[in-house]
Amino acid sequence: MTGIDEQVLAEVDAVFRQRVERGTAPSSVWGVFDRTGLVASGGHGDRGDGRAPDEHTVYRIASCTKSVTAATLLALVAAGRVHLDAPVTDFVPAFAAVELPTADSPVPTLRMLLTMAAGFPTDDPWADRQESVSDAELDAVLRAGLLFDSVPGTRFAYSNLGYALLGRVIAAVAGAPYTEVAAATVLRPLGLDDTVFSAAESRGFVVTGVRPHAGTWEPLPLTGPGAFSPIGGLFSTVADLARWGRHLASAFGPVSPEPGPVSPADRRLMQQAMRVVPASTVPGASRATAYGFGLFVEQDPRFGELVSHSGGYPGFSAHMRWSVRDGLGVVAFENATQAKVSAAADAALDLVLADRATAPTTTGRTATATRAAQRAVTQLLAGWSDELADAICTPNVAQDVPYERRRRAIAEAVQAVGADVTAAPEAEQSSAPSHLRWWLPGTTGRLRVEIRLAPLAAGRVQTLTVTPEPVER
Repeated sequence: MTGIDEQVLAEVDAVFRQRVERGTAPSSVWGVFDRTGLVASGGHGDRGDGRAPDEHTVYRIASCTKSVTAATLLALVAAGRVHLDAPVTDFVPAFAAVELPTADSPVPTLRMLLTMAAGFPTDDPWADRQESVSDAELDAVLRAGLLFDSVPGTRFAYSNLGYALLGRVIAAVAGAPYTEVAAATVLRPLGLDDTVFSAAESRGFVVTGVRPHAGTWEPLPLTGPGAFSPIGGLFSTVADLARWGRHLASAFGPVSPEPGPVSPADRRLMQQAMRVVPASTVPGASRATAYGFGLFVEQDPRFGELVSHSGGYPGFSAHMRWSVRDGLGVVAFENATQAKVSAAADAALDLVLADRATAPTTTGRTATATRAAQRAVTQLLAGWSDELADAICTPNVAQDVPYERRRRAIAEAVQAVGADVTAAPEAEQSSAPSHLRWWLPGTTGRLRVEIRLAPLAAGRVQTLTVTPEPVER
């Protein structure tokens, strides 16, 4: 049993099946994971050998690689071998030839590169074709000069060049090629053995990327490792990328974070909003978005923080996303240029999250206090007592709305929908462990009850609202 309704998983599967049926890509594969691992997966279309892809089929994951690059660098920082605020010129001498946009511009630091704030123009079409260039060729690009859209350190602009430079930094600090350092530092210790930097290393079936042309699919050649591998050079599987997403998500609990080569604190750091992403950068986005270290962070009013990253290379589209609060995530791959499987993965995770209870977990000091407060408020609704209210609420509750008025308003709300205040909640929602909203059934509607605890160890309620929701006629 996955803990996710089978009908919901069928709906998720349909999202990806329909993309193949519409001709978005020749093949599409997906996986859903939770804090225990991959719990469901499916694949559609022809991966290239007459079979549908599965969780072990190998695709390029493109810019999902950036999270591995960021994690590798943070491991070196934790070991005391480099500092995030060091200028890139300390490790890439050729960058000293770059003319900065203003006389007072700082040299981009590693932190600026990690958060896409080095001032470089957005560069997907150009950079996606640079993977195999050598370090010497990248140095020649730097010595020829760069354009800047902003002063380094002042604003977000998605930059592959920035992550190529971080790969050079990693190689310089570790004294070995970036691909070897990332594999030895992050991938192999986590058992991500199907996540590799070349098709030749892959153990499973490697899908060929394609683009539409003249009513058919035109195959595209695979590029090999080079100076731009840190931006998107990895091949992987649904099983492995779900393992990586689960590992990153585990840093937020609710149980002890999973151990690994990157500390839980640094994994949480990767998933923090470091740099606001302008709305113009993500047209049509319904959520406020920011960039952390190698990961996007979205703010959803229903589900809280959602962490994600897309990957797009010629012939491939990849996406991974998960809920920080619930530890539920989706990964998905397709093998067509500009397929934008991110849209399908986004819809799939929304389906999964909407199906799961959104109340706080019962573990943890704050969540336990919230549950205790819920039980006390249930008792208070069943029979109001000022003494009980004083025992479970902070003084401002009576000051904000005197008890007599509050008691009368609650009674009117209960009567308005014929609520059964002793019934089990019909649903629960929460925006934080110290917050809980639930509904009680009634004969002509339902009653919404909401509490928020004050930051006191005693677990006292600082807001209590009771609202009738009559059935619309």
